Amino acid sequence: MNILDKLAILADAAKYDASCASSGADKRNSVGTGGIGSTEGMGICHSYTPDGRCVSLLKILLTNFCTFDCSYCVNRVSSNVRRARFLPEEVVRLTLDFYKRNYIEGLFLSSGIIRDSDYTMEQLVEVARSLREDHKFAGYIHLKTIPDATPELMAAAGRYADRLSINVELPTEGGLAQLAPEKSQPRIRAAMGDLRWRIEEGKEARKAAPGKRAKPPRFAPAGQSTQMIVGADGADDRAILTTTDNLYGNFRLRRVYYSAFSPIPDASSKLPLQSPPLQRENRLYQADWLLRFYGFGVDEIAPADNGGMLDLDIDPKLAWALRNPDQFPIDVNTAPMELLLRVPGMGTRNVARIVQSRRHARLRVADLQRLRVPMKKVLPFVSLLDHHPRSRLDDPARLRAQLAPRPRQIGLFD
Repeated sequence: MNILDKLAILADAAKYDASCASSGADKRNSVGTGGIGSTEGMGICHSYTPDGRCVSLLKILLTNFCTFDCSYCVNRVSSNVRRARFLPEEVVRLTLDFYKRNYIEGLFLSSGIIRDSDYTMEQLVEVARSLREDHKFAGYIHLKTIPDATPELMAAAGRYADRLSINVELPTEGGLAQLAPEKSQPRIRAAMGDLRWRIEEGKEARKAAPGKRAKPPRFAPAGQSTQMIVGADGADDRAILTTTDNLYGNFRLRRVYYSAFSPIPDASSKLPLQSPPLQRENRLYQADWLLRFYGFGVDEIAPADNGGMLDLDIDPKLAWALRNPDQFPIDVNTAPMELLLRVPGMGTRNVARIVQSRRHARLRVADLQRLRVPMKKVLPFVSLLDHHPRSRLDDPARLRAQLAPRPRQIGLFD
């Protein structure tokens, strides 16, 4: 099989892995080093860093052969999909060729399990090592690691990759035992804990090193991430967000990614016949943002008395506000930042601008308009010098009808 046929198979097989954003990578380039590549500049838009840079990634599997038989995976050993496998040197050559054509700025590499976990991890590490050491490649590298691999191989991966990730696969231990019995949640968590320790140890060692002496090498400077499949098992959104909150708190993950389950050929009878609504995945990302940056708790976002599911028609923050009208209106001119962040439509950037602006004068409706705040969504929940929502908060159902997106007729080709 030629390399282009392999690329067609293994790039398509990688589409189910959502955890490939490069947020958190250092700005770095190879100018003056004799190498090639960078994590700067623009290319094909695949992912965005927090500071707005667009970083394109070659996203492939080393192979879609796998010795595991996870029910939800199209590449499971019992699947009848067409198989292919790259050699490490082929991945290196592809990465360099794509970079030189300005198609990519980095590599996302995952793999099925070949032979065993250690052998697979050795192959992944060899790709990253060759790019860094043999070709002085300074672009972004994200490796999907194998939790059962030896600690020495995980340590080697962190020396060469910007980010490492280990998929928790499913939000509950029961779901994993049912659909992927060859995988173990305790082993996955242990591997994530080991990565957290190594990442933090690397940061502390670099801080402690005297300024003029050579600093210790970085270990996965962009941190670690993970991915959960949504809708393959019976876990509700509350269970998913509880697991997410635990992962952020215990392992200091940079991101948790959510991937809506997609029905696969020759699927197990244990799996649902239909995929969940894509809007559910979107709402989980919004809820994830509230956990990370807005000070919300899982009980507030997905209360147990609401069936443990997020509202698909409105975003989680608006849903919380409508369930808690007694918390409003919030005085824009006096409320602390923590309360302003709970106002529907108010983002972190809006709130920062409001706090800065009100140091100079008390704000009015026109001031919020100049700050480009979404007025329709915000005004029912705030008070200003020249505005008060009056009785609008007395009827949350009516307010919801006013703020929820209007139903849209699906087009013929949607």
